[in-house]
Amino acid sequence: MAYYFDEPSRTFNEYLLVPGYSSKDCIPDEVNMSTPLVKHRRGKKPPIRINIPMVSAIMQAVSDDRMAIALAKEGGISFIFASQSVEDQAAMIRRVKDHKAGFVKSDSNVRPDQTLSDIITLKEKMGHSTVAVTEDGTPEGRIVGIVTSRDYRPSRMAPDMRVSEFMTPLADLVYGEDGISLSAANDILWERKLNALPIIDKQGRLTHFVFRKDYDSHKENPFELLDRQKRYLVGAGVNTRDYRERVPALVGAGADVLCIDSSEGFTEWQKDALSWVRAEYGDKVKIGAGNVVDRDGFLFLAEAGADFVKVGIGGGSICITREQKGIGRGQASAVRDVALARREYYEKTGEYVPICSDGGIVYDYHMTVALAMGADFLMLGRYFARFDESPTARLNIGGNYVKEYWGEGSNRARNWQRYDMGGEAGLSFEEGVDSYVPYAGPLKDSVAQSLGKIRSTMCSCGVTNIRDLQEKTKLTLVSSTSIVEGGAHDVILKDPGQGPR
Repeated sequence: MAYYFDEPSRTFNEYLLVPGYSSKDCIPDEVNMSTPLVKHRRGKKPPIRINIPMVSAIMQAVSDDRMAIALAKEGGISFIFASQSVEDQAAMIRRVKDHKAGFVKSDSNVRPDQTLSDIITLKEKMGHSTVAVTEDGTPEGRIVGIVTSRDYRPSRMAPDMRVSEFMTPLADLVYGEDGISLSAANDILWERKLNALPIIDKQGRLTHFVFRKDYDSHKENPFELLDRQKRYLVGAGVNTRDYRERVPALVGAGADVLCIDSSEGFTEWQKDALSWVRAEYGDKVKIGAGNVVDRDGFLFLAEAGADFVKVGIGGGSICITREQKGIGRGQASAVRDVALARREYYEKTGEYVPICSDGGIVYDYHMTVALAMGADFLMLGRYFARFDESPTARLNIGGNYVKEYWGEGSNRARNWQRYDMGGEAGLSFEEGVDSYVPYAGPLKDSVAQSLGKIRSTMCSCGVTNIRDLQEKTKLTLVSSTSIVEGGAHDVILKDPGQGPR
């Protein structure tokens, strides 16, 4: 007969953290949120650590180059989505790696015959106030001018006014020549009191921008995640179909870490992909795998060579795998079981394989519960989809701003490779939905608030780093009655728009 687990399939919402002794030195400012991203031997430093335990999901609606840059500034890492052409994904990786070098490819460009309305629309879409005007409207076209927010006043100008009428023309621009050093470019920015310096080659084509705001980036973002060349770290998703073409392209573009993107990782397909990467690159290329929900799945992928293992099936807010296929497990039960297997593997081999909890996060405190249960870092989709930096449209529906958010298993994404079972190509039925999430503004503000809650909770548990949180924290199951007790109850809540009179 089938095997039955002894305990029910539990979620993070069914657990609470129990406070521990806190010394006077246990304060949020002293909490170290860094965590290993990839495997390492006992007593050795991990090849890659991230400065906060948050990574963005391998999803069209979440992780592109803009998200990767914004999250790396805060100390986390994005995995650029794989459900696109190899060339497009590699181009996103290159844009991230080029960005921190100080020379930024322009992603806001217009032709001189376009209009003020086009400028405003582009600014709303991209969030950038500096727009390059090139002859053909491409990032590498011959530059004829630039437009900044100081060049126009929407209230005083007609929407159909041509860009050529109000742009700052090339003849009036201060620019740097292609080949200029970053130090020299920054000197020009400060000496001429500029916010942006276009870099132009001998043919008059725009190659990059250097921005004043990037000069102070490190001071404003003390946890930013950088490689040895001071470039942002970035990850990328791959699948088990075209990895022989995709992996070399992504590695060549500069991807720091890869991850096999699949709803189910306990498969021969993933083992074959991992074996190929190890045969071609040895341990130089870091690649995670998943998803799994129990001991056997973890041990399979760890022994196959995964640098980290992703945990979770069916727990994402847009995932309907459980109701479609009856496959999955409560995220708390899955993380706990896999963490025990990770300990077993570590004691046996001396190799520590980090685990990533993917899905099941509804409230910020669930993040701390997941980490306490053994997760080294968290992969978040809905959480990051809400921000300005996600690649989806912001819409106004019923007077409320929302962002579009859809699953990789939806017909909209058409990412059949993620649900690949080795048959013919195609998405036979959906395992994800198309939805909206409440708009939450810029990433930086919300991430800072969420991390503040995690740090405060860790101090309440008497720990100042994630390893101690995993080893020393106490957790308790909660009843349905205590869940009600934990929120506001037996009172009449005031309407936030109505104060005392």
